[in-house]
Amino acid sequence: MSERIIMDEAAIQRTVTRIAHEILEYNKGTDDLVLLGIKTRGAFLANRIQQKIAMIEACEVPTGTIDITQFRDDLEQVNDANGDKSYEIGVDITNKIVVIIDDVLYTGRTVRASLDAILQHARPNKIGLATLVDRGHRELPIRADFVGKNIPTSRDEDVSVYLEEIDHKNAVVIE
Repeated sequence: MSERIIMDEAAIQRTVTRIAHEILEYNKGTDDLVLLGIKTRGAFLANRIQQKIAMIEACEVPTGTIDITQFRDDLEQVNDANGDKSYEIGVDITNKIVVIIDDVLYTGRTVRASLDAILQHARPNKIGLATLVDRGHRELPIRADFVGKNIPTSRDEDVSVYLEEIDHKNAVVIE
């Protein structure tokens, strides 16, 4: 199967800028706003959105990462013996407006796991979801509040997001 480029570097940059503006409108500014990027590429996207918001509002929004590994429902053995938080951020997210950021929204299971990870340790006032790509095929009743691009796909296609920080290029491709 051949590779089709759906978004190039410029398209990703424009999309991150638009999502940053949409998040600011949604939250009516930066008050109580917190960004949590799902490891790995969601974390890089969260940092990019944070930088755009800083350029727009001259304010640094607290941004962290969330590791949903221990909350996945497709792993045979889940190890949560230590009870540590699955997210890393320098502020308490209780009573905040948290926006979860991921690269691709597919079945919704990753988002469900991130909700579990957050709600095990905190009670935000509101949780939103931003994704660079929504490819459909949901298995859970989850939808993104901010979508970079809807890309209808078949289940046998793969959507890959490449980001400079880890992949040394910026692109979204269907393979």
